[in-house]
Amino acid sequence: MEKEAILQSIAQACDDKQAENIVALDMQNVSLVADYFLICHASNQRKVQAIAKSIQDVLHDHDIQIHHVEGLEQGRWVIIDTGIVLCHIFEEEERLFYHLERLWGDADIIPLQIGETD
Repeated sequence: MEKEAILQSIAQACDDKQAENIVALDMQNVSLVADYFLICHASNQRKVQAIAKSIQDVLHDHDIQIHHVEGLEQGRWVIIDTGIVLCHIFEEEERLFYHLERLWGDADIIPLQIGETD
């Protein structure tokens, strides 16, 4: 599976669980951490955890290795690292506080094709 297809699949998994304000940043020329950051939020911890579980399921279904997961138990800021995509799933308050899009303002935003499929 190509890198951008992985990103799109993860974004769709987030959308399927009603993640809000899903943003993908192209980090290839900005950071050595990952090729892409995917950032989204939910209104409460339980929803954050459900989004994270959905991402993990999609990655498992596509045989994509997860290198690290952090914050799942607390559900305020969950990070899922695939080596290609670094997913940040926030509780809304946490996202507003850390504002990663501003922190990584040099990164280009990647348009996502998500939503209901016919």
